[in-house]
Amino acid sequence: MQIADRIEQALDRAVALAQGPGAPPLLASALRYAVFPAGHRIRPQLCLAVAGACGDADPESADAAAAAIELLHCASLVHDDLPCFDDSALRRGKASVHAEYGAPLAVLTGDALIVHAFATLRPVAARDPSRMATLLGIVTEAVGSPGGIVAGQAWECEVAVPLADYQRAKTGALFVAATRAGAAAAGVDAEPWRMLGDKLGEAYQVADDLRDVLCDSDELGKPIGQDAVRLRPNAAAQLGVGGAKARLEDLVRAAVESIPDCPGAADLRMLIKAQTALFFPKQLAREAA
Repeated sequence: MQIADRIEQALDRAVALAQGPGAPPLLASALRYAVFPAGHRIRPQLCLAVAGACGDADPESADAAAAAIELLHCASLVHDDLPCFDDSALRRGKASVHAEYGAPLAVLTGDALIVHAFATLRPVAARDPSRMATLLGIVTEAVGSPGGIVAGQAWECEVAVPLADYQRAKTGALFVAATRAGAAAAGVDAEPWRMLGDKLGEAYQVADDLRDVLCDSDELGKPIGQDAVRLRPNAAAQLGVGGAKARLEDLVRAAVESIPDCPGAADLRMLIKAQTALFFPKQLAREAA
């Protein structure tokens, strides 16, 4: 089965459980609305790619980890769009959850997705309790404080926002979780895979900063120029477009070089190079061609 199909099926199973008998109808609808149709699914793809490179000894655990990480990402988008944060009416080319269902239900939808991400890992315990414990630790680190996505959102409430700390928590945490969880699900040491996730997470954030200043909302499927409006750190603003592009290229190179020795290392390097080429905004890709 292709990675994309595995991800969508795992997410469909996870959301269906959250929509089970007795669930409030509007919440059940909002949960599915927040997760489908697919975004780029970069984080779960990375998780399964690493698991595959390491032998994919336990596909069920890898699928559960990938689904959990994507549910957390979707939760972060729901909360990020709320009126108290970005007040964005658009996400993935359609109305954001709070625009469609109202802010109170959007808060609850994001909360439910976070809780259900952990519930998605529950079946792993029946097969391998120690693997379950490792995956729980990895996912927990990616969510809370001091360096998870909640901390990333909280940095936006501070007067002074260090670019590196902000980006590492806001974006990098789930990339690190994806690479580490993929390795752990395959039964290998997760720690050597931290650097790959860290570099890819920063690369993705730099690319997103570039898109925020170079692209339009139709291309991105969300409002543009939000960093400047809300006075948030932005690599393109701090380094210039040329400097941010150079930084992005350095990060991609470092990510590829950081891949640990494993049975599928060569194929994974090729995949990472191909996927990260898509990070570059079209304008910069044309200039580089």
